[in-house]
Amino acid sequence: MNILTFVVNVLSIGIPFSVALLLASTGEMFNQRAGVFNLGCEGIMSMGAFLAFMPAHLLQNTSLAPYANLIGIAAAIAIGALFGLLFALVTVTFRAPQGIAGIGLHMFGWGVAGTLFRYFVGGVTGVPGLKNLPIPLLSRIPIIGPLLFNLNGLAYAAFILVPASWYILFKTPWGLKVRAVGTYPRAADTMGVNVSRTRYQALVAGGMLAGLAGAYLSLGQAKMFADDIVAGRGFIAVALVYFGRWNPYLILGGSLLFSVAQSFQLAIQVLGIRFPYEFAVMLPYVLVIVVLALTPGSVTRGPAELGKPFDREKRV
Repeated sequence: MNILTFVVNVLSIGIPFSVALLLASTGEMFNQRAGVFNLGCEGIMSMGAFLAFMPAHLLQNTSLAPYANLIGIAAAIAIGALFGLLFALVTVTFRAPQGIAGIGLHMFGWGVAGTLFRYFVGGVTGVPGLKNLPIPLLSRIPIIGPLLFNLNGLAYAAFILVPASWYILFKTPWGLKVRAVGTYPRAADTMGVNVSRTRYQALVAGGMLAGLAGAYLSLGQAKMFADDIVAGRGFIAVALVYFGRWNPYLILGGSLLFSVAQSFQLAIQVLGIRFPYEFAVMLPYVLVIVVLALTPGSVTRGPAELGKPFDREKRV
């Protein structure tokens, strides 16, 4: 196998791998821009993956089979919105510590998804999932075409979401409100911005994208469900927001970097190269830690009120 073939193989695995991370981290970006970090992203992804899987599993041999994936995706988005609303109630209204609330949401979502799966399904079962949708002409471009223009619908949506989220965040009145309540909520409140409402909206939007990320894992990538299907991607998504400095384009780069590193370790194992596979599995996670450590000042440039509850009655 020559180097070009190896690189193409790595990218052909890595680019689809990046979609779930990109969706989840984009949603987390809206959360953090509004001043709230959600460590429960992993739990939301687990529930989204399970609820997206169930219609495809239950409706395979029925007249509704052609619509099973759409029903599952809608269910994943809905549960993501519900979990985002629950997290907003706990952290914004009740002002609970965001870190502890996030861990609780993670454990709740992961536990409920696993329990329901074992009760209703019992074991690993495959589903047809989402089919790739090659774009005419573009998909025939040598090398680039199969890599970028032969993906499923959720993958295309995730990459389109990058410029869309940048525009929403930096070019719309709502995006300005989100950035304001995450940076200086008291000033935003003085100018008539409802801080709590804006944070609620951002958390619901972030939850919806996390649920969609889970749906991609079960329908677009694995085409099955298992307890560990998310495999830490929710926490990696939170780290990628810091790595990407709360910018959608940099978050896209971080998602691709992590996913290519993950596909690289898989390619090494497939080739049979004598290398301890434990170190290969660790590589993507170590890479994220190293990159974060080598980007000084990235945290201090983020939303100034990140993680701090807002109380308009409190004097400063």
